[in-house]
Amino acid sequence: MLYCADLPADPTIHRILLIKWSAMGDVIIATALFEDIARSFPDRELHLDTQPGWQSLFASDPRFQRILTVDWRDRRQRIRQMAAWLRQVRAQHYDLVIDLQCNDRSRLLLSLLWLSGQRVRYRLGNRRQLPYNIAPVELPKPSHILLRSRAALRAGGIPATTPRPVLNIPERNRAHAGNFIKRHGLSPNGYAIFLPGCNASGHLKRWGAARYAALATRLHREGLERIVLIGGPDEVDECQHIEQQCGAWLVNLCGQTEILDIPPLCEPACFIVANDTGTAHLAAATATPMTVLCGPTDPRRVKPLGDNVTALQAELPCINCYRKSCSHHSCMAMLTPPLVFQHLRATGWEKA
Repeated sequence: MLYCADLPADPTIHRILLIKWSAMGDVIIATALFEDIARSFPDRELHLDTQPGWQSLFASDPRFQRILTVDWRDRRQRIRQMAAWLRQVRAQHYDLVIDLQCNDRSRLLLSLLWLSGQRVRYRLGNRRQLPYNIAPVELPKPSHILLRSRAALRAGGIPATTPRPVLNIPERNRAHAGNFIKRHGLSPNGYAIFLPGCNASGHLKRWGAARYAALATRLHREGLERIVLIGGPDEVDECQHIEQQCGAWLVNLCGQTEILDIPPLCEPACFIVANDTGTAHLAAATATPMTVLCGPTDPRRVKPLGDNVTALQAELPCINCYRKSCSHHSCMAMLTPPLVFQHLRATGWEKA
């Protein structure tokens, strides 16, 4: 096995497959790695294998010449899904596969690809085990998925330096965001973005509507013109509860935005406050300062990418428990609105 190589220098590599199927947050983080790979292989053909739900994120992305998708959600269809994946991948004759997923399924599929006679010369992953022949020494745990993936790229001679997510935002989404900004009178640095939700199954990751409303009220009283709420279908009730406790200066856009409207809405904001949620990773594609409120999840693993992002977490013996139910939810209760307000002040926000 090779384990290390200078892949960009190999002129026989023409077509490359990147595998990343995860939840939205991990896929957004991986866009920094996509940028590193695209820069290292400027004249090669890049294909992305991702979930159908994320195809719209990359439909206009010039880094990729092809998007492959298989819907893995129905476990009863595993044999059919694997066969569909193998047909798509075998048809393309890849010279290099970069597995940014590195789970049991991706390792099995790459092994089946090899056994079926499609012998991809280079198979890069983050573990020194089959089916990979390029991989780094394993990092100590816990470590952020980005660190493990960057180490894997470096083992292949690919510089991994992009500091934050990189998304291609179509002009139509920039126009949508511009219309929201104009309609609600949002002036540059005159408003903050709140991302107060997360998917319904992860409700313990939510700071809570009452706390977000109290923070919004304090910020407005201290001179901030507007607070903007952004969220998806699972978060409509949460945003409505915040809106009901605030005045007309709060703008509730929950459920009104497309996913790629969010970065251009965040760009002119003075700061962002968010739960551990996929949209926080999306917002991290901008340079706007962001504070992420962590309770049951480990910020070393979930914090969005970028030196403009900070995480707040209470000091408790039970932090990072990753539980789905809790009788006290102290990890979030200890992050009081005054504490978060003082953190925002300390990280650079000043009243008008």
